[in-house]
Parts: sequence; structure tokens; C-alpha cells
Amino acid sequence: MHPPETEPSDRIGLLQRASPRFKLLAAIILITATALLPRRPHILYLVPALALLLLWPLSRMPLSYIWRRLLVVELLVLGIASLSLINPAATPMVLAAIIKSNLCIFTLLMLTWTTPFYDILQELRRFRLPTVMLTILTLMYRYLPVLVEESRRMQRARASRTFSPRRRLAWQNLSTIIGQLFIRSAERAERIYLAMCARGWK
Repeated sequence: MHPPETEPSDRIGLLQRASPRFKLLAAIILITATALLPRRPHILYLVPALALLLLWPLSRMPLSYIWRRLLVVELLVLGIASLSLINPAATPMVLAAIIKSNLCIFTLLMLTWTTPFYDILQELRRFRLPTVMLTILTLMYRYLPVLVEESRRMQRARASRTFSPRRRLAWQNLSTIIGQLFIRSAERAERIYLAMCARGWK
């Protein structure tokens, strides 16, 4: 395991100094309790919401960090919520699912903000999770920045060859980049796997 990265002084709060095991267990308990809440909006939903609001100032997690990530997830959540238009009777259950999803996502955001990812992996290893699962998580975390940088290079290359400002063409270029990135990711994953097998990994 690599040592945790040094955090900026303005990011260090009380929760950052807490034990990673305590934070991980607290997050698991809070997410499990939220998932077990009634399937319709209920006053009990205020319990995890108030707990998160009380912990938020201790984490020093900026609102912009939360908003950007919740916005991405909300697209999926709202897509699922649109199913309530088919069956209006399911609207309360869909609304409850939206609330639960946001509470659980907020919990995970606070956990990842206050705890380095390698510390989380170390605690999961102590909980005796399968080694294959932990290895996959480690490789995913290691190569996500590589994929992000690869997508940026592809976007710059595409932009340097595109002179039309038409929005339709921009969407076509984006779909092409996504497809090429998927193919390159699969090829890179295959090369990494073969290199690991050549070094005795099974």
C-alpha cells in the first residue's frame, strides 16, 4: 500500500484526524440504516440528514465539491425517478428512493473527502474482504487518472482538427471519443493483465 497523500492545511478538519476504521464503520452503519428506512417519505429521514449536517462542518468539505458530484449522480437518479410518470402510485416510493440515494451519496462523499483511498483499502483488507476485489479496486483507483488524461488528449486532438462550431458535430465528436476511449481502455487492460500474468500474478 502506498502512504496516504499529504493533505492541504485548509482541508484538514476534525474528521480527517479520526481513525479510518471508525469512519468506515460509521459510514457503513449510516448507509445501512438509511437503506432500511421506510419505503415512503417519513420523519425518520431527518435522523441521517441531521447527522450528516452536523458532521459536514467537521469535515471542511466545500459545497462546490459536493454540488459537482451530486449533479452527476442526480442525472441517473432523476432518470430512474421518471419511471414514476408511468405509475403515479409509485411516486412516494420513488421520492423516498431519491432521498435515500442522496443521503448515501453524501455519506460516501464525506468518507472519501476525509479518508485517503488507500486507508480505506487497508481497512477493507483488515475486514477480510476478498483479495481479488481489493486488487480490482486498487487498479481502478490507480488507472482512473490515466484514463482521464487519455480522454483529455483525445479531446484536444479532436478539437485541433475540428473547425465547425455546430453543436451536432460536437456531440458526434464526443460519442466518437467515448467509443475510442472504451476500445483503448480495453486494450490497455489486456496489456496490463498479460504483463501481470508474465510476472506470476494469478
